[in-house]
Parts: sequence; structure tokens; C-alpha cells
Amino acid sequence: MKSVICFTVGVLLAASTSSAQAPAGGQKIGLAQGLQRSYNGIKTNLNEAAAKMPDADYSFTPSPDIRTYAGQLGHVAFWNYVFCAAAKGEANPNREELEKTKTAKPDVVKVLADSFAYCDPVFASLTDESALQLVKQGQNEVARGSVLANVISHGNEEYGIITVYLRTKKMVPPSTERAQRGRGGR
Repeated sequence: MKSVICFTVGVLLAASTSSAQAPAGGQKIGLAQGLQRSYNGIKTNLNEAAAKMPDADYSFTPSPDIRTYAGQLGHVAFWNYVFCAAAKGEANPNREELEKTKTAKPDVVKVLADSFAYCDPVFASLTDESALQLVKQGQNEVARGSVLANVISHGNEEYGIITVYLRTKKMVPPSTERAQRGRGGR
């Protein structure tokens, strides 16, 4: 519980610091809008990474003791359902161990997209006030925004791992491709 409170305070501090440093006339981005923007960014990165890897490489793993590419993306989908169900205050509709049951690219791409579609309404309806409302997560009551920050932080952590898989296969991660295009790169 202490780590959840510390994490929430950190998110709020970061949001207030970034808006306090905005230039005159710059945007003021509240907690909900900051979470929504971050969510949309990681959703884009993960969906594009899922589409980018060829079907034949969904069973690829850079090391035998870690998940396959399909397993990594299934793991993300699994936890999206866990976190978003808690944020919605409802039972998790997913009962599968997606990292183990979904191995073919079309199935993985679909289950990942479905997990984001499940999360979309809770992020879209988020306000600064509703982000602070307590929801049940396990035995605890946690601020909804903190639960949703887990979707983002977990997604970013897994995307970092996924980029290694892509790089090992000599592919440029989607986020890097967009950045290169923005700088006039390839």
C-alpha cells in the first residue's frame, strides 16, 4: 500500500511539475489528460509492434528462459484486463492465461487489441476527480488513477523488452521509426 501511495504522489508531482514549467500560454495538462495521453502512446507502440513482427517470428525468444514474442504481448493483454477491470470496479472478463494460450500472430494481435478496447472506455471517461476515487484492487482500495498508471507503466516496461526482440531481428521499433520520420530520418 505504501508503494502505491508513493507512486500516486510521484505521478501527481510529475504532472504538477510539468505543468508548472509550461511556458507562458502553454498547455496545462491535468492528471486525467496526462494519463490518457500516456495510455494512447503505449497503446500505439504495442499495437504497432504486434503488427510489425512477421508471423513466423511470434515464437521467437532471444533467450530460452524468457517468453516468446507472442508470450510478451499476451502478457500485456492479460494485465490490461486485470488493471482495467479493477479500475472499472467489475470482475475481470478474461479467464485465460493469454501469454500461454495465444501463440499465432492473428490471435495475439486480436487479443491485444481487445484488451485495449476493454481499457479504452475507462481511460476516455477519466477525469481528474475520478482518477482520485478509490477502487478495489485485491484486498486494497487504491486511487483509480494509480491503477490505470499501472497499465501505462507495465505497458512501457514490456514495450522496452519487446524492442529488444525487434532489434534482435534487425527491425526498428515503431516508436523509433516515428521519431526518425519526425527528424527527417529514414
